[in-house]
Amino acid sequence: MPNVRLDHCVVHVSDWERSNVFYRDVLGAEVVPAGAGWSYRFGAQQLNLHGPGVDAAPVARIPVSPGGSDLCFVWPGGIPDAERHLQACGVEVEMGPVKRLGAGGIGTSLYFRDPDGSLLELISYTDD
Repeated sequence: MPNVRLDHCVVHVSDWERSNVFYRDVLGAEVVPAGAGWSYRFGAQQLNLHGPGVDAAPVARIPVSPGGSDLCFVWPGGIPDAERHLQACGVEVEMGPVKRLGAGGIGTSLYFRDPDGSLLELISYTDD
């Protein structure tokens, strides 16, 4: 079996400017022009975006709707630092810190939402 890895996934946004600022400032994304819209790069991973002016058809049979995504990002430090960062950005934590199982094993997570309501998670694998 070949060694496959995740390259990108898709999130739908309803307002380019608002989402670009959020993903850049809160999650550290590199905002990259992509056709009629944008993509968000996080090192070797990328979020492709559906949004105003972007037609997901015919490839997406049922295009993802705004607020319909659920994504987890690895926070590089302790979860208390992540919580302070979200608070400084004016982002409300909906749940956490809680223990969760991720690709790196058991970590500690915080849950919050992007401007369209998609569920986002920061997970830390460091000892708090």
